[in-house]
Amino acid sequence: MLSKSICQSVLARALRGGGTFAEIFFEDTRSFGLTLRSGVIENAAVSRPRGAGVRIYDGLRSIYVYTCDVSEAGLLRAADRAAAAVTDTKGTGRDVVLHEKTFTDMHPVSLPTLSVSAKRRAGVLRDADRAARAVDSRISQVTCGLLSREQHVLIANSEGLYTGDTRTYTRLTCSAVASSGAENQTGMEGPGALMGFELFETRVDPADAGAKAAKTAVTMLDAPYVSAGEMPVVIAGGFGGVIFHEACGHSLEATSVEPGMSEFAGRLGETIAAPCVTAIDDGTMKNEWGSGNIDDEGNPTTRLVLIENGVLKNYMIDRLNGLKMGMAPTGSGRRESYAYAPTSRMRNTYIAAGQDDEQEMIRTMGDGLYAAQMGGGSVNPATGEFNFSVREGYLVRDGKIASPVRGASLIGRGSEILMRIDRVGREMTMGQGMCGSSSGSVPTNVGQPTIRVSRLTVGGK
Repeated sequence: MLSKSICQSVLARALRGGGTFAEIFFEDTRSFGLTLRSGVIENAAVSRPRGAGVRIYDGLRSIYVYTCDVSEAGLLRAADRAAAAVTDTKGTGRDVVLHEKTFTDMHPVSLPTLSVSAKRRAGVLRDADRAARAVDSRISQVTCGLLSREQHVLIANSEGLYTGDTRTYTRLTCSAVASSGAENQTGMEGPGALMGFELFETRVDPADAGAKAAKTAVTMLDAPYVSAGEMPVVIAGGFGGVIFHEACGHSLEATSVEPGMSEFAGRLGETIAAPCVTAIDDGTMKNEWGSGNIDDEGNPTTRLVLIENGVLKNYMIDRLNGLKMGMAPTGSGRRESYAYAPTSRMRNTYIAAGQDDEQEMIRTMGDGLYAAQMGGGSVNPATGEFNFSVREGYLVRDGKIASPVRGASLIGRGSEILMRIDRVGREMTMGQGMCGSSSGSVPTNVGQPTIRVSRLTVGGK
């Protein structure tokens, strides 16, 4: 890690020609990946990204330079390059005195993955593979992956902050392909957490993940195509929360709000959702995939209520956009690595549990669609318009699940879907994913209880 004296020298150099703020973000990461395909270990690789970024504020403009040369000379060169771009806030520079700030580790790790034997690591993948193949003879291919990342970061800035954190991520991925000979269908599971190898002793059963992926693939292989139309839709918990994350969450990030590119810009205190909807972005949840002790700007992570009983309460705010908006940061500044400047990002974002019975939602919905698993999609944060595929869906007839259907997609606007939620279930569950934005790809949890949308456009045949 970088010493306090080196950081002080680099920050002073960055500000010697002007600028209102300077920051160093240093990263030393060890990443491990192991893949098993068709019963055979295909690759096992360890990498070690290591580098630093220097950021300067020139008024409300940000200048960012990064380097993999983390010697004092290399960091000073990066600081000089960033300082050379300062044009609006010229000055004579100033000295920087740093004060170390420590945080309580809310996410302890008991068994780092790289400390575990290769046989045990491979055993996780073999358990998932065997379970997936045992589901049905039509499972033609199974691919499983074990991913682990141990990221050490140090953050220092010209306001005197000197702090750091260690984040340990572990995730299992399992993809199962079912084939009829004429066509294929795929099921996927990807459980993970801010934990070490103890993930597989306390939270995740690899065999269960493999079997779930295979069952989805087999179910969809026999399913007819859904008919398009507007209808009630019940969306299951867990990864169903990807709709709120994409269609609404990105529109509540300061990255979109500050420049006015969000449909929710300037609407704090207004009702933007049904009264049964409370939505939260929480980086403090113990050992969850999107959690941390501090964000990538050195701010303490927080539990942030975004929407309370339908009313918009907060945005997710990073330091620079907070300056532009006249609002304080919310511990939401995140980045993929030292190669990216941070911006406002989601962490563990979910619709909070409600009071409604999940079976009643379906029993009283008439004809519609039950979306058991969501796939990928796209959204325009400025308008909230979205389009998401349904990975596993079921047709509902007269309040009863009738048959699986495939080819369904959910189409609408974030503001509309929020107002049309009329039931929120009692149990919130979460799913893990990687979210991409201008500051790269970061681990995020999406979650919700089972919810019902009174009407939503379903695309299909």
